[in-house]
This record gives sequence, C-alpha cells and structure tokens, in this order.
Amino acid sequence: MTPAAARATGECRTIGALVAEVRRQLSAAGVESATQEAVWLIEHALSLSILHQCIEPQRLLSEGESAKVQALLLRRVAGEPLQYLLGTQEFCGLEFGVDSSVLIPRPETELLVQETLRRLPPVQAPILADVGTGSGCVAIALARAIPTGKLFAIDLSSYALDTAKRNADRHGVRSVTWLQGDLVAPLAGRGLERKVQVIVSNPPYVSESDWTTLQPEVRLYEPRMALVAGPCGTELHEQLLEEAIPFLAPGGLLIMEMGLGQSGSLLEKAEANGGYCSVTTVCDNAGIERIVIAERTGE
Repeated sequence: MTPAAARATGECRTIGALVAEVRRQLSAAGVESATQEAVWLIEHALSLSILHQCIEPQRLLSEGESAKVQALLLRRVAGEPLQYLLGTQEFCGLEFGVDSSVLIPRPETELLVQETLRRLPPVQAPILADVGTGSGCVAIALARAIPTGKLFAIDLSSYALDTAKRNADRHGVRSVTWLQGDLVAPLAGRGLERKVQVIVSNPPYVSESDWTTLQPEVRLYEPRMALVAGPCGTELHEQLLEEAIPFLAPGGLLIMEMGLGQSGSLLEKAEANGGYCSVTTVCDNAGIERIVIAERTGE
C-alpha cells in the first residue's frame, strides 16, 4: 500500500467512507471479492457486525480504529490469505482456527469426510487415523460424526498439532488422540496392528516443479511442508500404501486426497501392491478424480 493510500484509509472517519476505501484498495490489488472482504476485514478488526456497518454508515471512527483496519488491509493487499487474517475457515459446517502453521482447509477435502462416513465398516466402536491432520479439521469432523469412534490424528509438525488441539477444544472434541510423527509411524506400539477400520489422509501432493507455479497467496504464506511431496507429488501416497497395510483391519480402508492427474499412477501402484483387494476413485464437484480408496484384503 502506498503512503497516499495509507493516508486515505486513515482519513476515512466514518464507517461508510472506510468501507468504500477498503473496498477500492482491495479491488485495485486484484481481490475478486473485494466488496465482501472489505466488510469482513472491518468486522474482524473492529468487532463491528456487517449489519451495523450498513445501518450506521455515518458513525465516526477514532484514529486507532482506522489504524487497526489499515494494518489488516496492508497485509491483505500484500497477498496474505484472508483466512489467516481472520483466523478462521469453515469446513464441514464447522469453524476452524487457522494460522500459518497449517494448510487452509479446502472444500474438496470435505470429500474425505463424506467418503469415510459413507464407507465406514459397520463396527460399533471403529478405530480411525487421520494422517497429516494439520488444523485437525478432518479428524474433528469425523469425531463429531462418529461419537463411538476412537480417532488418532498424526502430524509431523508440533505447531500444527497445537492448532489442531485448540480446534478440538473449540468444538468440545475429546475422543481424538494427537500424535506427533511421520505418517503412520506413531501408531506402532499401541496394539493397533490389523485393527484400524479407516486411515484417512490429505497428504502433500504438489510436485517440486509445480511449487513455483502456485498462486502467491499459497506459495508465500501456506506451509510448504504441507503442500510439496517431492519430485513426483505422489511420494507420500505411495509410502502410505505400503505403511498402512500392517495397521488396517481386513476390509479396512485407506482413503487419500490426490491432485489433478495423479489417479492413474496411484491406481497402478495400489493394484500392484498386493495388499488391497479393490481400488476406486471419487471425483469432486469439478469432475476431477480427487479421492483414491484402497480396501485392505480380507485375509
């Protein structure tokens, strides 16, 4: 934001004028939903509801109030994701706290929850594991939907687990055991071999070559560790196909999110594995094969 633009924001002494100026600067920065984001930023900065912004446009603001809005606006114009500025993102009808330690939950990831609930074997007290839990959104959504279930949520990042635990507290979820470690390794030594009904995961699936092509909002602000898997992008999926087998119960499911164009390779790897009796994919609303589901052999 230029000094002139900053001064303009500071000089907006009424709510209506400030909303208009914030909207103008967001639009000039290329933000598509500038009108909506303007009122959200002001609501967050000043605890001023959208309704009050509409019915009290002539209300005068203090310099301090204008400065709070200006500070958020400066970060948004620079490209920082709105979700990190507001500190929340909706997922499966629930609001989750997010910060730069975790990937921002995407709507397509809700398919992981939907397919898990749809395909969960009819077990009274199912055991599930969420690998790479991040904000905890998948594990928490599942825990709320399966009150008799026992869930394990794993992440390599202690910072991500801290965020996930805060989200669990926010939603009153106590049935999740949070574990730090690499993929399914933390499940070892817990008597879970051949007992887990579902292992669900949204692993990193961006290839190293595609990293530089991501939108700046993603590449500059979201955690690289949660996005990039390696040269191919499917490295962690392939690891999970191998490492999940000892823990999955006969007929248990490995359900993973994947990226555009990755289904062919993953289907081939899963079918060649020998530990799975069937492998299917599920498309998202855009028609992209987004979920791969491998069923453990019923030996």
